[in-house]
Amino acid sequence: MVRGSRCRNVVKRSNTLSASVRLTMTGCGQTDFFQCETFLSIIFVGLPGSGKTTIGRQLARRLGLPFVDSDHVIEHRLGCSIREFFAREGEESFRDVEQQVLDDLTQSHQGVISTGGGSVLREANRRHLHERGHVIYLRSAPEDVFRRVRHDTARPLLQVDDPMARLRALFEARDPLYRDAAHFVIETGRPSVATLVNMIVMQLELAGHWPAHSQGHGAAQAAADPDRDA
Repeated sequence: MVRGSRCRNVVKRSNTLSASVRLTMTGCGQTDFFQCETFLSIIFVGLPGSGKTTIGRQLARRLGLPFVDSDHVIEHRLGCSIREFFAREGEESFRDVEQQVLDDLTQSHQGVISTGGGSVLREANRRHLHERGHVIYLRSAPEDVFRRVRHDTARPLLQVDDPMARLRALFEARDPLYRDAAHFVIETGRPSVATLVNMIVMQLELAGHWPAHSQGHGAAQAAADPDRDA
């Protein structure tokens, strides 16, 4: 997280990401199947606290791909935390910045992308995500999400008197939008991160988006991953 006493007053659209957050594909040409110029990013969507960053990072490590969290890119561009910008400028201004960053990332980043919980609220974002990547919706029940984030004060939309009710409302409103953007829906429940990553790799292999049983990739690597809760 980027911390600072002030957010930048004006956030200008940039055609490329700054050097410190611009990521490029590594390991190109490892198999005949995998070609950089045709590879589409793997993009995670879901409620705040559904495990997008944790699972996305582990999947990227498993597949040997670069990982980026769109919220971290947003904070770098803002020069302050999302919570601070939210409080000062409001949600609509934040969504403008988020849309710019997602547009940039879905065109420039070849790897795994974790998005913010509200990334699907704008139709343009849903269209870009769906057309430019393989979108995975981590579908988590509000009760499971609450268990994970109940002590997290960095999520502005959950800083309310009744966060459980807020999560239920978010789920009801956003579940159709996540589904609209997604190519795959993964019910997270309470399995370990390693189990969920295995499920995702299998789905990607079955759909032909990743070579099955490639050396160094796929389900054969399950034992190498830590067994952590999402």
